[in-house]
Amino acid sequence: MNRRDFVKAGAAGLAFSALGGYAAEFADQKKRVGLIGTGWYGKCDLFRLIQVAPVEVVSLCDVDNKMVAEAAEMVATRQVSKKKPRTYGDYRQMLKEKDLDIVLVETPDHWHALAMIEAVKSGADVWVQKPTSVDVVESQAMLAAARKYKRVVQVNTQRRSTPHLVEARNEVIKPGKLGKISHVEICCYYQMRSRATKAEAPDTQPPENLDYEMWTGPAPMRPYNKIVHPRSWRAFMEYGNGIVGDMCIHMLDMVRWMLDLGMPTKVSSAGGIYVQKESRANISDTQTATFEFPELNVVWTHRTWGAAPDPEYPWAAVIYGDKGVLKASVNKYDFIPQGKKDPAMSGKALIEHEKYPEDKNEKDLEQHVASAIRAHMKDFLGAIQSRGKPVADIEQGVTSSIASILANISMQLGRSLTWDNAKGECVHDDEANKLLRRPYRAPWVHPEVSTV
Repeated sequence: MNRRDFVKAGAAGLAFSALGGYAAEFADQKKRVGLIGTGWYGKCDLFRLIQVAPVEVVSLCDVDNKMVAEAAEMVATRQVSKKKPRTYGDYRQMLKEKDLDIVLVETPDHWHALAMIEAVKSGADVWVQKPTSVDVVESQAMLAAARKYKRVVQVNTQRRSTPHLVEARNEVIKPGKLGKISHVEICCYYQMRSRATKAEAPDTQPPENLDYEMWTGPAPMRPYNKIVHPRSWRAFMEYGNGIVGDMCIHMLDMVRWMLDLGMPTKVSSAGGIYVQKESRANISDTQTATFEFPELNVVWTHRTWGAAPDPEYPWAAVIYGDKGVLKASVNKYDFIPQGKKDPAMSGKALIEHEKYPEDKNEKDLEQHVASAIRAHMKDFLGAIQSRGKPVADIEQGVTSSIASILANISMQLGRSLTWDNAKGECVHDDEANKLLRRPYRAPWVHPEVSTV
Protein backbone atom coordinates (compact mmCIF):
# COMPACT_ATOMS: atom_id res chain seq x y z
CA MET A 1 0.00 0.00 0.00
CA ASN A 2 1.51 3.33 -1.02
CA ARG A 3 1.18 6.50 1.03
CA ARG A 4 -1.71 7.92 -1.01
CA ASP A 5 -3.70 4.67 -0.76
CA PHE A 6 -2.99 4.56 2.97
CA VAL A 7 -4.49 8.00 3.47
CA LYS A 8 -7.52 7.23 1.32
CA ALA A 9 -8.23 4.02 3.18
CA GLY A 10 -8.61 5.81 6.48
CA ALA A 11 -9.80 9.27 5.51
CA ALA A 12 -8.59 10.45 8.86
CA GLY A 13 -4.98 9.43 8.76
CA LEU A 14 -5.75 5.82 9.81
CA ALA A 15 -6.08 2.69 7.71
CA PHE A 16 -9.21 0.68 8.41
CA SER A 17 -9.38 -2.93 7.29
CA ALA A 18 -12.68 -4.62 6.56
CA LEU A 19 -14.10 -7.84 7.96
CA GLY A 20 -17.29 -9.19 6.51
CA GLY A 21 -18.15 -5.78 5.10
CA TYR A 22 -17.55 -4.01 8.42
CA ALA A 23 -14.53 -2.11 9.64
CA ALA A 24 -12.62 -4.67 11.70
CA GLU A 25 -12.37 -2.31 14.64
CA PHE A 26 -16.15 -2.13 14.92
CA ALA A 27 -17.24 -5.62 13.88
CA ASP A 28 -18.41 -6.34 17.43
CA GLN A 29 -20.02 -2.95 18.08
CA LYS A 30 -23.67 -3.91 18.02
CA LYS A 31 -24.93 -0.52 19.11
CA ARG A 32 -28.62 0.30 19.34
CA VAL A 33 -29.34 3.26 17.09
CA GLY A 34 -32.13 5.81 16.80
CA LEU A 35 -32.65 8.38 14.05
CA ILE A 36 -34.49 11.68 14.47
CA GLY A 37 -35.40 13.04 11.04
CA THR A 38 -35.86 10.39 8.34
CA GLY A 39 -35.58 12.61 5.28
CA TRP A 40 -32.94 12.63 2.56
CA TYR A 41 -29.73 13.04 4.57
CA GLY A 42 -31.03 11.25 7.63
CA LYS A 43 -31.34 8.02 5.64
CA CYS A 44 -28.12 8.73 3.74
CA ASP A 45 -26.10 8.97 6.97
CA LEU A 46 -27.88 6.07 8.65
CA PHE A 47 -27.24 3.72 5.73
CA ARG A 48 -23.53 4.58 5.78
CA LEU A 49 -23.43 3.69 9.48
CA ILE A 50 -25.14 0.36 8.73
CA GLN A 51 -22.43 -0.29 6.12
CA VAL A 52 -19.49 0.09 8.52
CA ALA A 53 -20.75 -1.52 11.76
CA PRO A 54 -23.30 -4.19 12.75
CA VAL A 55 -25.56 -1.73 14.51
CA GLU A 56 -29.24 -2.39 15.17
CA VAL A 57 -31.52 0.46 14.18
CA VAL A 58 -34.32 0.16 16.72
CA SER A 59 -36.04 3.56 16.58
CA LEU A 60 -36.99 6.11 13.93
CA CYS A 61 -38.68 9.44 14.55
CA ASP A 62 -40.24 11.92 12.15
CA VAL A 63 -43.16 14.33 12.21
CA ASP A 64 -44.11 13.08 8.73
CA ASN A 65 -45.78 9.71 9.34
CA LYS A 66 -45.54 8.70 5.70
CA MET A 67 -41.82 9.45 5.57
CA VAL A 68 -41.03 7.57 8.77
CA ALA A 69 -43.06 4.53 7.66
CA GLU A 70 -41.19 4.40 4.35
CA ALA A 71 -37.87 4.77 6.16
CA ALA A 72 -38.73 1.86 8.49
CA GLU A 73 -39.34 -0.39 5.48
CA MET A 74 -36.04 0.67 3.91
CA VAL A 75 -34.08 0.11 7.12
CA ALA A 76 -35.51 -3.39 7.46
CA THR A 77 -34.09 -4.28 4.06
CA ARG A 78 -30.68 -2.79 4.84
CA GLN A 79 -29.82 -3.97 8.34
CA VAL A 80 -28.62 -7.48 9.17
CA SER A 81 -31.49 -8.40 11.47
CA LYS A 82 -34.09 -7.39 8.83
CA LYS A 83 -36.19 -6.08 11.73
CA LYS A 84 -38.37 -3.04 11.25
CA PRO A 85 -37.58 -0.26 13.74
CA ARG A 86 -40.14 1.27 16.08
CA THR A 87 -41.50 4.57 14.80
CA TYR A 88 -42.34 7.78 16.64
CA GLY A 89 -43.73 11.22 15.85
CA ASP A 90 -42.15 12.92 18.89
CA TYR A 91 -38.43 12.58 19.63
CA ARG A 92 -39.11 13.00 23.35
CA GLN A 93 -41.12 9.79 23.41
CA MET A 94 -38.36 7.97 21.56
CA LEU A 95 -35.65 9.17 23.91
CA LYS A 96 -37.77 8.46 26.98
CA GLU A 97 -37.08 4.75 26.39
CA LYS A 98 -33.40 5.39 27.27
CA ASP A 99 -32.35 2.29 25.35
CA LEU A 100 -30.28 3.89 22.59
CA ASP A 101 -26.49 3.90 22.39
CA ILE A 102 -26.33 6.24 19.38
CA VAL A 103 -28.76 8.91 18.19
CA LEU A 104 -28.52 10.62 14.81
CA VAL A 105 -30.09 14.10 14.76
CA GLU A 106 -30.99 14.83 11.13
CA THR A 107 -33.80 17.35 11.52
CA PRO A 108 -34.10 20.81 9.99
CA ASP A 109 -31.67 23.21 11.68
CA HIS A 110 -34.19 24.79 14.06
CA TRP A 111 -34.61 21.44 15.82
CA HIS A 112 -30.94 20.48 16.22
CA ALA A 113 -30.35 21.96 19.66
CA LEU A 114 -33.35 20.61 21.56
CA ALA A 115 -33.07 17.13 20.07
CA MET A 116 -29.30 16.85 20.57
CA ILE A 117 -29.43 18.07 24.18
CA GLU A 118 -32.24 15.67 25.04
CA ALA A 119 -30.34 12.82 23.38
CA VAL A 120 -27.17 13.32 25.44
CA LYS A 121 -29.31 13.60 28.58
CA SER A 122 -30.76 10.19 27.73
CA GLY A 123 -27.25 8.71 27.76
CA ALA A 124 -26.68 8.41 24.02
CA ASP A 125 -23.69 9.45 21.97
CA VAL A 126 -24.83 11.74 19.18
CA TRP A 127 -24.21 12.45 15.51
CA VAL A 128 -25.72 15.82 14.64
CA GLN A 129 -26.10 17.56 11.31
CA LYS A 130 -24.46 20.87 10.59
CA PRO A 131 -24.83 23.70 11.39
CA THR A 132 -25.14 22.82 15.03
CA SER A 133 -27.90 25.38 15.55
CA VAL A 134 -29.83 28.38 14.26
CA ASP A 135 -28.49 30.76 16.91
CA VAL A 136 -25.31 31.22 18.91
CA VAL A 137 -26.67 30.46 22.38
CA GLU A 138 -28.14 27.16 21.18
CA SER A 139 -24.70 26.07 20.03
CA GLN A 140 -23.11 27.12 23.30
CA ALA A 141 -25.73 25.13 25.22
CA MET A 142 -25.15 22.07 23.02
CA LEU A 143 -21.44 22.14 23.79
CA ALA A 144 -22.14 22.54 27.50
CA ALA A 145 -24.55 19.58 27.44
CA ALA A 146 -22.10 17.31 25.62
CA ARG A 147 -19.41 18.02 28.19
CA LYS A 148 -21.75 17.85 31.22
CA TYR A 149 -23.12 14.45 30.28
CA LYS A 150 -19.76 13.20 28.99
CA ARG A 151 -21.09 12.12 25.62
CA VAL A 152 -19.28 11.82 22.29
CA VAL A 153 -20.83 14.19 19.75
CA GLN A 154 -19.76 14.18 16.11
CA VAL A 155 -20.96 17.01 13.84
CA ASN A 156 -21.50 16.03 10.22
CA THR A 157 -18.92 18.39 8.77
CA GLN A 158 -17.62 15.41 6.83
CA ARG A 159 -15.06 17.32 4.78
CA ARG A 160 -12.77 16.49 7.72
CA SER A 161 -13.06 12.81 6.75
CA THR A 162 -13.16 13.17 2.96
CA PRO A 163 -10.36 10.93 1.62
CA HIS A 164 -8.97 13.21 -1.09
CA LEU A 165 -9.15 16.25 1.24
CA VAL A 166 -7.32 14.35 3.98
CA GLU A 167 -4.70 13.60 1.34
CA ALA A 168 -4.47 17.29 0.37
CA ARG A 169 -4.08 18.29 4.01
CA ASN A 170 -1.42 15.67 4.70
CA GLU A 171 0.49 15.84 1.42
CA VAL A 172 0.27 19.54 0.49
CA ILE A 173 -0.49 21.70 3.51
CA LYS A 174 1.27 19.88 6.36
CA PRO A 175 4.63 19.52 4.50
CA GLY A 176 4.54 23.29 3.81
CA LYS A 177 4.23 23.09 0.03
CA LEU A 178 2.07 26.25 0.01
CA GLY A 179 4.53 28.28 2.07
CA LYS A 180 3.04 31.04 4.20
CA ILE A 181 -0.75 31.04 3.87
CA SER A 182 -2.44 34.40 4.39
CA HIS A 183 -5.54 34.38 2.22
CA VAL A 184 -8.31 31.87 1.51
CA GLU A 185 -11.34 32.23 -0.74
CA ILE A 186 -14.34 29.99 -0.11
CA CYS A 187 -17.42 30.04 -2.30
CA CYS A 188 -20.64 28.50 -3.53
CA TYR A 189 -22.17 29.33 -6.89
CA TYR A 190 -24.81 26.60 -6.96
CA GLN A 191 -28.18 27.89 -8.09
CA MET A 192 -29.80 26.19 -5.11
CA ARG A 193 -32.11 28.90 -3.76
CA SER A 194 -35.80 28.19 -4.34
CA ARG A 195 -37.19 30.27 -7.19
CA ALA A 196 -40.82 29.35 -6.57
CA THR A 197 -43.11 32.38 -6.48
CA LYS A 198 -46.23 32.82 -4.37
CA ALA A 199 -48.32 31.85 -7.39
CA GLU A 200 -46.28 28.66 -7.83
CA ALA A 201 -46.17 27.85 -4.10
CA PRO A 202 -49.25 29.40 -2.46
CA ASP A 203 -50.09 29.00 1.20
CA THR A 204 -52.12 25.84 1.72
CA GLN A 205 -53.11 23.42 4.44
CA PRO A 206 -50.24 21.07 5.26
CA PRO A 207 -50.59 17.48 4.03
CA GLU A 208 -52.34 15.09 6.41
CA ASN A 209 -49.20 13.02 6.89
CA LEU A 210 -47.28 16.03 8.30
CA ASP A 211 -47.64 17.29 11.88
CA TYR A 212 -46.87 20.87 10.93
CA GLU A 213 -47.25 22.18 14.46
CA MET A 214 -44.52 19.81 15.66
CA TRP A 215 -42.46 20.38 12.52
CA THR A 216 -42.43 24.12 13.27
CA GLY A 217 -41.62 23.55 16.94
CA PRO A 218 -39.69 26.48 18.46
CA ALA A 219 -39.54 28.41 15.16
CA PRO A 220 -42.04 31.14 14.24
CA MET A 221 -45.28 29.76 12.87
CA ARG A 222 -45.61 30.49 9.15
CA PRO A 223 -48.45 29.47 6.84
CA TYR A 224 -47.52 26.20 5.16
CA ASN A 225 -46.44 26.07 1.52
CA LYS A 226 -44.93 23.23 -0.48
CA ILE A 227 -41.43 24.74 -0.40
CA VAL A 228 -41.17 24.08 3.32
CA HIS A 229 -41.42 20.29 3.33
CA PRO A 230 -39.66 18.17 2.34
CA ARG A 231 -36.10 19.41 1.80
CA SER A 232 -36.54 23.03 0.70
CA TRP A 233 -37.07 24.59 4.14
CA ARG A 234 -33.63 26.24 3.90
CA ALA A 235 -35.30 28.85 1.67
CA PHE A 236 -36.55 30.51 4.86
CA MET A 237 -34.44 32.15 7.55
CA GLU A 238 -36.96 31.10 10.19
CA TYR A 239 -35.60 27.55 10.04
CA GLY A 240 -31.91 28.09 9.35
CA ASN A 241 -29.22 30.55 8.29
CA GLY A 242 -29.54 30.49 4.53
CA ILE A 243 -26.72 29.45 2.27
CA VAL A 244 -24.11 30.70 4.75
CA GLY A 245 -25.52 28.27 7.33
CA ASP A 246 -25.73 25.48 4.77
CA MET A 247 -22.72 25.72 2.47
CA CYS A 248 -20.33 28.28 3.97
CA ILE A 249 -20.05 26.36 7.22
CA HIS A 250 -18.79 23.30 5.33
CA MET A 251 -16.03 25.19 3.53
CA LEU A 252 -15.12 27.34 6.54
CA ASP A 253 -14.90 24.25 8.74
CA MET A 254 -12.78 22.48 6.13
CA VAL A 255 -10.35 25.40 6.02
CA ARG A 256 -10.21 25.64 9.82
CA TRP A 257 -9.39 21.93 10.00
CA MET A 258 -6.82 22.04 7.21
CA LEU A 259 -5.03 25.09 8.64
CA ASP A 260 -5.57 24.40 12.36
CA LEU A 261 -7.54 27.60 12.90
CA GLY A 262 -9.67 28.45 15.91
CA MET A 263 -12.47 31.01 16.08
CA PRO A 264 -12.18 34.15 13.93
CA THR A 265 -11.64 37.33 15.90
CA LYS A 266 -13.73 39.50 13.59
CA VAL A 267 -16.55 38.75 11.17
CA SER A 268 -18.10 41.06 8.59
CA SER A 269 -20.66 40.40 5.89
CA ALA A 270 -22.77 42.17 3.29
CA GLY A 271 -25.42 41.00 0.89
CA GLY A 272 -29.13 40.55 0.36
CA ILE A 273 -31.75 39.62 -2.20
CA TYR A 274 -30.41 41.42 -5.25
CA VAL A 275 -31.66 39.38 -8.21
CA GLN A 276 -34.27 36.74 -7.38
CA LYS A 277 -36.83 39.10 -5.93
CA GLU A 278 -39.94 37.22 -7.11
CA SER A 279 -39.13 34.08 -5.14
CA ARG A 280 -40.87 33.34 -1.84
CA ALA A 281 -37.47 32.56 -0.33
CA ASN A 282 -36.25 35.13 2.19
CA ILE A 283 -32.59 34.10 2.30
CA SER A 284 -29.90 36.10 0.51
CA ASP A 285 -29.16 35.33 -3.12
CA THR A 286 -25.88 37.27 -2.97
CA GLN A 287 -23.55 37.52 0.02
CA THR A 288 -19.92 37.93 0.96
CA ALA A 289 -18.36 37.43 4.39
CA THR A 290 -14.88 37.91 5.77
CA PHE A 291 -13.61 35.83 8.69
CA GLU A 292 -10.47 37.35 10.19
CA PHE A 293 -7.80 35.19 11.82
CA PRO A 294 -4.27 36.26 12.83
CA GLU A 295 -2.45 37.20 9.60
CA LEU A 296 -5.10 35.35 7.58
CA ASN A 297 -8.47 36.27 6.11
CA VAL A 298 -11.00 33.73 4.87
CA VAL A 299 -13.43 35.34 2.41
CA TRP A 300 -16.75 33.72 1.52
CA THR A 301 -18.88 34.49 -1.56
CA HIS A 302 -22.15 32.99 -2.70
CA ARG A 303 -24.40 33.80 -5.61
CA THR A 304 -27.44 31.75 -6.60
CA TRP A 305 -27.51 33.32 -10.05
CA GLY A 306 -25.03 33.77 -12.90
CA ALA A 307 -21.99 31.68 -13.71
CA ALA A 308 -19.25 30.36 -11.44
CA PRO A 309 -15.82 32.01 -11.99
CA ASP A 310 -14.25 28.54 -12.12
CA PRO A 311 -16.77 25.96 -13.40
CA GLU A 312 -14.59 23.13 -12.06
CA TYR A 313 -14.78 24.54 -8.54
CA PRO A 314 -18.29 25.96 -8.00
CA TRP A 315 -18.33 25.04 -4.28
CA ALA A 316 -14.81 25.13 -3.00
CA ALA A 317 -11.90 26.64 -1.12
CA VAL A 318 -8.89 28.22 -2.78
CA ILE A 319 -5.98 28.44 -0.34
CA TYR A 320 -3.22 30.88 -1.30
CA GLY A 321 0.35 30.58 -0.08
CA ASP A 322 3.49 32.37 -1.24
CA LYS A 323 4.70 29.08 -2.77
CA GLY A 324 1.52 27.92 -4.46
CA VAL A 325 -2.24 27.53 -4.51
CA LEU A 326 -4.47 24.67 -3.38
CA LYS A 327 -7.96 24.35 -4.88
CA ALA A 328 -10.18 21.96 -2.93
CA SER A 329 -13.77 20.79 -3.34
CA VAL A 330 -15.97 17.82 -2.53
CA ASN A 331 -15.01 16.33 -5.89
CA LYS A 332 -11.27 16.90 -6.17
CA TYR A 333 -8.22 19.00 -5.37
CA ASP A 334 -5.36 20.55 -7.35
CA PHE A 335 -2.06 21.88 -6.04
CA ILE A 336 -0.46 24.42 -8.38
CA PRO A 337 3.05 25.58 -7.41
CA GLN A 338 3.88 29.27 -7.72
CA GLY A 339 4.76 30.19 -11.31
CA LYS A 340 3.30 26.99 -12.78
CA LYS A 341 0.16 26.57 -14.88
CA ASP A 342 -0.44 22.88 -14.35
CA PRO A 343 -1.10 21.05 -11.07
CA ALA A 344 1.83 19.25 -9.48
CA MET A 345 -0.54 17.13 -7.39
CA SER A 346 -4.21 16.26 -7.76
CA GLY A 347 -6.77 13.97 -6.18
CA LYS A 348 -10.37 12.93 -6.74
CA ALA A 349 -13.27 11.76 -4.63
CA LEU A 350 -13.05 8.11 -3.62
CA ILE A 351 -15.85 6.00 -5.13
CA GLU A 352 -16.25 2.56 -3.51
CA HIS A 353 -18.83 0.78 -5.67
CA GLU A 354 -16.93 -2.50 -5.65
CA LYS A 355 -16.96 -2.65 -1.87
CA TYR A 356 -20.41 -1.12 -1.42
CA PRO A 357 -22.39 -1.96 -4.59
CA GLU A 358 -25.64 -0.88 -2.92
CA ASP A 359 -24.46 2.73 -3.30
CA LYS A 360 -25.01 2.56 -7.05
CA ASN A 361 -28.79 2.47 -6.91
CA GLU A 362 -29.49 4.33 -3.69
CA LYS A 363 -31.95 7.12 -4.38
CA ASP A 364 -30.50 10.65 -4.05
CA LEU A 365 -27.15 9.44 -2.66
CA GLU A 366 -24.33 11.83 -3.51
CA GLN A 367 -21.95 9.18 -4.80
CA HIS A 368 -18.84 11.31 -4.29
CA VAL A 369 -19.72 11.91 -0.62
CA ALA A 370 -20.54 8.35 0.45
CA SER A 371 -16.93 7.42 1.23
CA ALA A 372 -16.53 10.57 3.32
CA ILE A 373 -19.61 9.80 5.41
CA ARG A 374 -18.42 6.24 5.98
CA ALA A 375 -15.03 7.49 7.13
CA HIS A 376 -16.72 10.08 9.35
CA MET A 377 -18.86 7.33 10.88
CA LYS A 378 -15.76 5.21 11.51
CA ASP A 379 -14.14 8.15 13.25
CA PHE A 380 -17.30 8.61 15.35
CA LEU A 381 -17.35 4.92 16.31
CA GLY A 382 -13.66 5.05 17.17
CA ALA A 383 -14.25 7.98 19.52
CA ILE A 384 -17.17 6.15 21.15
CA GLN A 385 -14.87 3.20 21.71
CA SER A 386 -12.03 5.28 23.17
CA ARG A 387 -14.25 7.93 24.81
CA GLY A 388 -12.05 10.53 23.12
CA LYS A 389 -12.98 13.40 20.83
CA PRO A 390 -13.94 12.71 17.21
CA VAL A 391 -12.45 14.69 14.32
CA ALA A 392 -15.56 16.89 14.15
CA ASP A 393 -16.13 17.13 17.88
CA ILE A 394 -19.07 19.29 18.93
CA GLU A 395 -16.69 22.13 19.88
CA GLN A 396 -15.33 22.27 16.33
CA GLY A 397 -18.83 22.22 14.85
CA VAL A 398 -19.98 24.90 17.26
CA THR A 399 -17.03 27.12 16.34
CA SER A 400 -17.73 26.94 12.60
CA SER A 401 -21.48 27.31 13.15
CA ILE A 402 -21.17 30.37 15.39
CA ALA A 403 -18.81 32.05 12.94
CA SER A 404 -21.32 31.48 10.14
CA ILE A 405 -24.22 32.77 12.22
CA LEU A 406 -22.21 35.88 13.11
CA ALA A 407 -21.81 36.57 9.39
CA ASN A 408 -25.58 36.79 9.02
CA ILE A 409 -25.86 39.01 12.09
CA SER A 410 -23.18 41.28 10.63
CA MET A 411 -25.11 41.50 7.35
CA GLN A 412 -28.29 42.28 9.26
CA LEU A 413 -26.66 45.06 11.29
CA GLY A 414 -24.52 46.42 8.47
CA ARG A 415 -21.26 46.38 10.43
CA SER A 416 -18.39 44.10 11.40
CA LEU A 417 -18.45 42.19 14.68
CA THR A 418 -15.51 41.60 17.00
CA TRP A 419 -15.82 38.33 18.88
CA ASP A 420 -14.60 37.52 22.40
CA ASN A 421 -14.42 33.74 22.36
CA ALA A 422 -13.66 33.45 26.08
CA LYS A 423 -16.83 35.36 26.97
CA GLY A 424 -18.83 33.98 24.06
CA GLU A 425 -20.12 37.35 22.96
CA CYS A 426 -19.48 40.32 20.69
CA VAL A 427 -17.20 43.00 22.11
CA HIS A 428 -18.97 46.20 23.24
CA ASP A 429 -22.01 45.52 21.06
CA ASP A 430 -25.25 45.10 23.00
CA GLU A 431 -27.34 45.18 19.83
CA ALA A 432 -25.43 42.27 18.28
CA ASN A 433 -25.43 40.32 21.54
CA LYS A 434 -29.22 40.50 21.70
CA LEU A 435 -29.26 38.69 18.35
CA LEU A 436 -27.18 35.77 19.65
CA ARG A 437 -30.43 34.06 20.61
CA ARG A 438 -33.70 33.81 18.72
CA PRO A 439 -37.07 33.97 20.43
CA TYR A 440 -38.67 30.55 20.88
CA ARG A 441 -42.31 29.97 20.13
CA ALA A 442 -44.24 28.81 23.21
CA PRO A 443 -44.33 26.31 24.80
CA TRP A 444 -40.77 25.51 23.72
CA VAL A 445 -38.02 26.83 25.99
CA HIS A 446 -34.68 28.05 24.66
CA PRO A 447 -31.75 26.01 26.04
CA GLU A 448 -29.22 27.80 28.23
CA VAL A 449 -25.63 26.95 29.05
CA SER A 450 -26.35 27.18 32.78
CA THR A 451 -29.37 24.88 32.80
CA VAL A 452 -28.68 22.06 30.35
